[in-house]
Amino acid sequence: MKKLLVPLIASAAFISGAGMAIAQVTQTTTTTWTNEQGTMIREYSTVKKYAPVSDPALDVSVGATLPSNVTVYPLPETVKVVNPDRYSYVIVNDEPVIVERSSRRVIHTFKD
Repeated sequence: MKKLLVPLIASAAFISGAGMAIAQVTQTTTTTWTNEQGTMIREYSTVKKYAPVSDPALDVSVGATLPSNVTVYPLPETVKVVNPDRYSYVIVNDEPVIVERSSRRVIHTFKD
């Protein structure tokens, strides 16, 4: 009985560990952006003297990809979100725009 129980317990532990690993790989985290964060980003950009972009033709809707000639900046430390290194921002036409750093895809805009 003991000889059968030990491999059974080991197998169960292995399978549950594999299931947890799969869950970690497929788990997604959403970040909720607040207007307060938009205000913090706008103020931080002014203090740092980062150049805003003024181009009414530039598409900054969610899902759009920013052109490579648009400079994006790291989020201020005061903006607390999950995985902050994943995101950057730029001020476009007086509005903060959050982009996914790796793809430059717009994921949030702070429209007044």
